[in-house]
Amino acid sequence: MYNSDVEGLNAFAAKYKELTNEVGRVIVGQNEVVKNILISVFCDGHSLLIGVPGLAKTLMVHTIADVLDLGFNRIQFTPDLMPSDIIGSEILDENRHFRFNRGPVFANIVLADEINRTPPKTQSALLEAMQERSVTVSGKKHALDLPFFVLATQNPIEQEGTYPLPEAQLDRFMFSINLDYPSYEEEINVVKSTTAGSKVTLSKKMTAAEILYFQQLIRKIPIADNVLEYAVRLVNNTRPNRTGSPAAVNNYIGWGAGPRASQYLVLGAKCHAAINGKYSPDIDDVKAIALPVLRHRVFKNYKAEAEGLPIDKILEGLM
Repeated sequence: MYNSDVEGLNAFAAKYKELTNEVGRVIVGQNEVVKNILISVFCDGHSLLIGVPGLAKTLMVHTIADVLDLGFNRIQFTPDLMPSDIIGSEILDENRHFRFNRGPVFANIVLADEINRTPPKTQSALLEAMQERSVTVSGKKHALDLPFFVLATQNPIEQEGTYPLPEAQLDRFMFSINLDYPSYEEEINVVKSTTAGSKVTLSKKMTAAEILYFQQLIRKIPIADNVLEYAVRLVNNTRPNRTGSPAAVNNYIGWGAGPRASQYLVLGAKCHAAINGKYSPDIDDVKAIALPVLRHRVFKNYKAEAEGLPIDKILEGLM
């Protein structure tokens, strides 16, 4: 696609700016959130967006899918949703033969809207799709279209009618991204743009083939040993009651992150470097994506819960 990896990385940095500018025509503010979603896309990962209702989580995912020119399906998770409503099921056709009727998971970008409003049995229907990029029905494996991403939205756990996601499924998400309320100025711009009656027509800035190419290119980016060791050491330091574990971790953490966190830290740092025009990541790139990688993989103990200590504050202390 490009004559050299350097030329490809230069093109990727330019394409990323075009993507963010186009998304910014619809999404006001939330620049860090958009950046992290795009990083997870180019690292072939999934993202979990956490925030109260009304912060344009669904609109954000729909806009990104539109700009990337990818197939998009939205699944509204409800308490009565069944696994077959996600992956599909076999039906008996007019010739009395069983035929697989594909569910909404067969798309490039699947928006799992309010994923924690459905019980764990249905949530787990996404596990194979997220990890293997395939689903199995009646013993037959069906491959999903590539690229494939799950971008899930979640209401805060404390809200009524929500179910915590199983730890195994949480670990499948590359990023856990927190959305906050917009600033006063941003909210003025949101209200102006959404009450004027005008509609923005977005341009397609990338193709599926380009996304797959850039995913492979990012994996080929070299990383210095000291940066890789910093990432692995950071993950190791989240595990309590081990040799060299920090006092704050021993006091406030029930259990820490697994090896998948180290992998995502390195991949995310490579992509963060690439979007900023660098050909190799440094420790600052690891720090820039550490919180969304770790916050859903490190679990507080009862002491931290009792003292109301946020997980982000503990993790920032480790960095």
